[in-house]
Amino acid sequence: MQDHAHYPDLEPWRVGIRGRCPRCGEGRLFDGFLKLAPKCDVCGLDYSFADPADGPAFFVICFACVPSVLFAVWAQVTFEPSIWFHAFVSVPVILATCIPPLRPLKGWLVASQFYYKAEEGRLAKPGE
Repeated sequence: MQDHAHYPDLEPWRVGIRGRCPRCGEGRLFDGFLKLAPKCDVCGLDYSFADPADGPAFFVICFACVPSVLFAVWAQVTFEPSIWFHAFVSVPVILATCIPPLRPLKGWLVASQFYYKAEEGRLAKPGE
């Protein structure tokens, strides 16, 4: 564990998409494919603040899954291919465009939460 007096301001997208700690940029952010590690193995930052929820899945569904499914539907309507086309082309295209972006997007969202000090919202009482 390194003792840093000051941590540099790291851009969330640079450390997040690489799956690195948002504070030091060196430690691992993930313990598995999508499971967050409990803390940074280099600087000790506790990742319990992170809650990307369904954000990565939402972005992947909107920007990757929908277009790839539309491709499969378009191919079916236009060319009426056999089921083998979908087995060997459509399904791999859908999987290739939907699964790989999940981890970088989750890393980016966690790093953004740290960078911008995002917290759960709370109601303000009158006079605050």
